[in-house]
Amino acid sequence: MDSNYSKVLVLGASGYVGARLVPELLNSGYSVRACGRSIEKLKKRPWSDERKVELAEFDIFDENSLLNVTQGCEVAYYLIHSMDPGKEDYAEADRTAAQNMVKVAEHCGLKRLIYLGGLGEKDIKTSKHLLSRIEVGEILQSGKVPTTVLRAAMIIGAGSASFEILRYLVERLPIMITPKWVRIKSQPIGIRNVLYYLVKCLNAESTTGNTYDIGGSEILSYQQLIEIYASQAGLSKRRILPVPVLTPRLSSYWIHLVTPINAAIAKPLAQGLSTKVVCLENRIRVEIPQDLMDCKTAIKLALDERQHDLIKDIDEHTDVIPPPEWTYPGDDTWAGGKVFQDHRVVRIKATPQEAWQPLLNIGGKNGWYYADLLWKLRGLIDRLVGGVGMRQGRTDLYNLIQGDIVDFWRIKEVKNYKRLLLKAEMKLPGSATLDFTILSKKDETVEIHQIARFIPRGLGGILYWYSVYPLHHLIFNGMLARIANLVGKPVIDGPVEYIHESQ
Repeated sequence: MDSNYSKVLVLGASGYVGARLVPELLNSGYSVRACGRSIEKLKKRPWSDERKVELAEFDIFDENSLLNVTQGCEVAYYLIHSMDPGKEDYAEADRTAAQNMVKVAEHCGLKRLIYLGGLGEKDIKTSKHLLSRIEVGEILQSGKVPTTVLRAAMIIGAGSASFEILRYLVERLPIMITPKWVRIKSQPIGIRNVLYYLVKCLNAESTTGNTYDIGGSEILSYQQLIEIYASQAGLSKRRILPVPVLTPRLSSYWIHLVTPINAAIAKPLAQGLSTKVVCLENRIRVEIPQDLMDCKTAIKLALDERQHDLIKDIDEHTDVIPPPEWTYPGDDTWAGGKVFQDHRVVRIKATPQEAWQPLLNIGGKNGWYYADLLWKLRGLIDRLVGGVGMRQGRTDLYNLIQGDIVDFWRIKEVKNYKRLLLKAEMKLPGSATLDFTILSKKDETVEIHQIARFIPRGLGGILYWYSVYPLHHLIFNGMLARIANLVGKPVIDGPVEYIHESQ
């Protein structure tokens, strides 16, 4: 760590890159003032309570507000971008914001600015979105405070808007009618590599005031990216049909229709896809050497979170900082792809030991406590399509042991009197788990949480979930009600559907 930088300012700490940069700076020993438009959103981040973090709310368009958060810092990361549904002219907004930053940086005597912009050159074909990113870098570098500009193309990681567009399009469309730009070359970079460059710039004095192109180890077309994603996600090969009639505007509306990403965000990103974005120089690789991931590795790391989502504990601490490739608490609701779940809870006047007994006996000859005929029918259908079916019931009739079989489930985790996690082994267009968790409450009651999770594999998985959804209320509610009844203690409340904050 450079001891001259007593406190590092991160402007845009509530955004995608900023939220992941803060913990990397903390790990490198820096104190951080993390600033965003909303203090409430900053508080949702897993690092918000760290001892060396100071949270601050500011308005980039208000010079006094910006001045207040900048004073006392010596170096600032500028991660501001006005491309959101609330800004009609994001280019003008970005221009004003950058000009404000130049004035305040000079007034406060900042030693350095570091800006993450977009990869691309000024050209008649360059999109308005990329031209705006280039202009911001030029405005910042026109001031007296030395500004390092790093220019990146698509950043690969859950939560990155361009990556999430790729995710949703590939997962939901087995046949893709695309614009001609699907064959244009780009040089994506993994979020882990981006963060490494950003942090190491502080110690690399040679980077002060310079501009660098940063990219991953491969130059690929968007069609190749689509094929790599489909392969890593376990999807069938996507049929891609490029056509000349899809303009960026039409493309953005198509993205808005197929994905949960707003057209106001999709439009500038779609415009940027029509421009070739590859590194024209690689000086940064000499000044800040690191192992650059290929796209296959970067995408795999981002997709690894999906399997964690299947097995995560309801009691999991939200202050644990996940890998940078995963979603963070406080990210947009569309980040990370779709995980369907049916979450129900019942509260009982009982001990954890008493609530555990029906779970200890579940499956096998005891059945699934509700609509056993439907469970057997599901097992028969699974056998007919080449699956394991209901098999032989349970491996052990009296104990739950991790790795053992319970009908067409396998025990993934057992914590006596607390948690039973089952992973489905039947034929499915996706991955599924059934999770039972017992939580003790202060009023000598317990809550039994029952969560069915499903990660769809492609469009078939999505259609499967919605086709069986009408049965969920019947089966899952009935099963949890019967479990509560078998405990033999007073039911205080439920079963009821558990509504998460994000919903």
